[in-house]
Amino acid sequence: MKVLVANLGSTSFKYRLFDMPAEVQLARGGIDRIGEEQSHCFVEIGAHREEHEQNVPDHAAAVNLCLSQLTNSDWGCLDSADEVAGIGFKAVFAGNMSGIRLVDETLLTKMEALADIAPAHNPPYARAMRQLRQAFPEIPLVAALETAFHETIPPENRAYAIPHEWQEEYEVQRWGFHGASHRYIGSRMAELTGKDDLKVISCHLGGSSSLCAIEGGVSKANSLGMSPQTGLPHNNRVGDFDPFALPVLIKATGKSLAELLEDLSSKGGLLGMSGLSGDCRDLEEAAASGHKRAQLALGVFHSAIRQYLGAYMTVLGGVDAIVFTGGIGENSVSLREKVCSNLEWAGIRLDSKKNKTASNEAQIQADDSKVQIWVVPTNEEIVVGRQTVEVIEGRS
Repeated sequence: MKVLVANLGSTSFKYRLFDMPAEVQLARGGIDRIGEEQSHCFVEIGAHREEHEQNVPDHAAAVNLCLSQLTNSDWGCLDSADEVAGIGFKAVFAGNMSGIRLVDETLLTKMEALADIAPAHNPPYARAMRQLRQAFPEIPLVAALETAFHETIPPENRAYAIPHEWQEEYEVQRWGFHGASHRYIGSRMAELTGKDDLKVISCHLGGSSSLCAIEGGVSKANSLGMSPQTGLPHNNRVGDFDPFALPVLIKATGKSLAELLEDLSSKGGLLGMSGLSGDCRDLEEAAASGHKRAQLALGVFHSAIRQYLGAYMTVLGGVDAIVFTGGIGENSVSLREKVCSNLEWAGIRLDSKKNKTASNEAQIQADDSKVQIWVVPTNEEIVVGRQTVEVIEGRS
């Protein structure tokens, strides 16, 4: 079964094609700047790679281009587009319509109604899915909601201290996100260690970041709450924030609530604190040169990670392994060192040399550390591929 896994942005379409259930990646590609006069397109199939620019007006045209690449008579990997059994999407939020499900009108309407919760994600996904349903009615579309992995979180770790009817009637609770990444880390750690009962704290650190407490491959808590704007500071999103500051800001700035929410979701986080960049690489370089606000931004980020790390040790009743993943988690030597510093009391001791030379999947704890510390690249696409197969096979 050939499954296409799509990662959508408002003006982008990135994909990977898998041969399932062998989980062999046959191709990867993408189109950026969709809707502009010239879109940037690339494809990799085996040893063949090419890049070019052309006009790609919308996401349906992007998928058409993708299928023409995959079926190219000279270097393609498919004889016909009919070989694509389904397209899977790492969708973000649909409230109580969580789980893994076929894309239909009910789901799309729900995603659109909840666009305020995930403004950077829900609108482009819903719009693109509508285009693709119309353009390719014969190909099943599957939405793997990021909240699905966190449905196992117990009520005491999901509920806010709000009037009960808000949760019952308006679905206000800690939903949790980055589900595909944390699910992958939970299953991959079982494979790497040969143990399926591990207590793992998964640290997905990247453009957006979250920690997840996992026991036996099951989510017990996630630092992201009602929306992907919460929890840790993100590259340009605020993270945890006291809503009672908003009336103060409305009076002081003259801005509307909508304008302030836009600021919190696009001008906050590491970018807002530093005034320089939301990219940790830029901030680490600037901090080393004495940039005070870059130092502050990194300090707040590291402190927030450590606070959730400590909290999740209590949620799990200890920890067997801490895993760093995502662009920052996999690549920032200094972040891993800062997060793991002075935790010997908890049995956590980092090996500085191993940390500096870590690549791909690597253990970086000291020999006398009671807790394993890992760097493991995530693979959200293969998780979505697996889930897409489950739904398609369930239809037959």
